[in-house]
Amino acid sequence: MTEIVAFDNVVKRYPGGKLALDRVSLSLARGEMAFLTGHSGAGKSTLMKLIGLIERPTRGRVVINGTDLARVSRRQVPRYRQRVGLIFQNYNLLFDRTVFDNVALPLVIRGQAHRDITRRVRAALDTVGLLSHEKKFPITLSGGEQQRVGIARAVVNRPHLLLADEPTGNLDPELSADIMRLFTRLNETGTSIMIATHDIDLVEAMRYRRIVLDHGHLEQA
Repeated sequence: MTEIVAFDNVVKRYPGGKLALDRVSLSLARGEMAFLTGHSGAGKSTLMKLIGLIERPTRGRVVINGTDLARVSRRQVPRYRQRVGLIFQNYNLLFDRTVFDNVALPLVIRGQAHRDITRRVRAALDTVGLLSHEKKFPITLSGGEQQRVGIARAVVNRPHLLLADEPTGNLDPELSADIMRLFTRLNETGTSIMIATHDIDLVEAMRYRRIVLDHGHLEQA
C-alpha cells in the first residue's frame, strides 16, 4: 500500500448547515510530508479532525493506513489515535506536570510498562533536543521549546502519521524555521506528516507538496 491517507469524495456539513468540506478527494503517500494551506475557514482544521476521528464525515470515505474510518467504533477511537500523532498551535501542555510527564502521558494512558515509558520518553525528548529539560515545568520554557515538548508527546507512540495544525502560529520566523527543520528530520525517518499552516513564505521556502483548500473545495493537490 502506497497511501497512508485517502479521502474519497468527502463532504462535511456541520449542524446548522455550514459546509466545511465539499467533495474532497486527495491522498498522502506513505512517508510523504505535505503542507495543507488555505485561508482561515477554508476547511484545514476540519480535514485534520476527520483524520484524527475528532469529527466524522457527512458523506464520503476516509481511509487511514488501510483502515476505513467508518468502521472504527467510538470505543476503538482511543486505540486508533495511538497511531496518529496530533500537534496543536497552543501546545495543549499540562503546566502542573514536568516535561517528562507531559511526554509520557500517551504511554501512561496505554498502560505501557514503566521501564518502556522511561526509555521512549527520553528517546522522544532527545529527538527534539530537550533531553536535559525533562525535569522542568512547561511554564519555564520558551514558546519554541513548549512546541518541541508537544512534538515529543506526539511522536512518543511512534505514530505512522503526524498531523500538525498551525504548529508555528505562535512562533517568530526563526523559531518557526527551527520547528520545520525538526519536522523534516522526523519525515526523513519515515514518518508521514501533514502540516496545516497559513505561513506561505515558510511553505514556499521548503518546497514540499502543497494541498490547497478554498471554502471547503480542493483547489490544488
